[in-house]
Amino acid sequence: MERFYLGFGLGMQEMIVIFLMVLLLFGAKKIPELARGIGKGMGEFKKAKQEFEREIQVGEDEGKKNWDKPAESKSSSHSDHD
Repeated sequence: MERFYLGFGLGMQEMIVIFLMVLLLFGAKKIPELARGIGKGMGEFKKAKQEFEREIQVGEDEGKKNWDKPAESKSSSHSDHD
């Protein structure tokens, strides 16, 4: 029999048990509010991740430009002295 796994290697039975525990801890009225909070948090995390990746890319591009500049100035300075 093949097991059905959801995220993080959890099976359907484990997810049901976790859902029931959350239901008991927070109550049915608090679950939508909790889900909205988690959704907003995930959205903020995603935005921060994208911003971080963009900053890394910009830094990488600037680093490549600066890396190439000294190589160009060195080659031109060597030809000036010859």
